Amino acid sequence: MSAHPESGRPSTAGLPGRSAAQIRSDIESQRRALGHSVEALRFRVAELTDWRRQVHEHKRELVVGAAVAGFAIGVMALRRRR
Repeated sequence: MSAHPESGRPSTAGLPGRSAAQIRSDIESQRRALGHSVEALRFRVAELTDWRRQVHEHKRELVVGAAVAGFAIGVMALRRRR
């Protein structure tokens, strides 16, 4: 028997002879756990895809990247002229 992740109690999943009430209880417990997981995932996805927040948190990296890209483009443009 494995432990139930939230309550620490043993899981009765897959045991023969479980009552309908036990099965319903396990299903409801799994629904709640899944609901929490989906909500946490939704929050994390929203957090990671918020480009304004990402720009605010990574300004220095963006400036350095833009400077490097600008320098590289400038060097390539100078080489083509020659």
